[in-house]
Amino acid sequence: METLILDRAAPDRQGVALKAFARIAEAWSLTQREAAALADMSESTWKRAKKPGFAGDLTRDQMLRLSALIGLFKSLELYFDAPISRDWVKLPNRGPEFDGARPLDAMIQGGLPKILRVRGYADALRGGV
Repeated sequence: METLILDRAAPDRQGVALKAFARIAEAWSLTQREAAALADMSESTWKRAKKPGFAGDLTRDQMLRLSALIGLFKSLELYFDAPISRDWVKLPNRGPEFDGARPLDAMIQGGLPKILRVRGYADALRGGV
């Protein structure tokens, strides 16, 4: 039976994922509230988690979120030139996943399933689908 906490190698992966997501949150100019919501954490936990040496454990859901967001960031960086690659998550979007909303808001509202769909959407754009 799988546990919600990852295996012993997880602290290294968790640290790397948190550091990468902190850089992405900065690149996307996310507020503390927005970054915490994307990572499915309270704002106070996010403030602690983004600092080196965070001792908490992330759930599988949180790690999947961070992984998908890192992939989304990479796809946007490859597909768009700056500043669009950095602003895309905050721009209203008429694409099928967004209905005029900002991708950021759609991902916060829809949680992990929406984050994964947005990641797939960006990958499809990059792949010419």
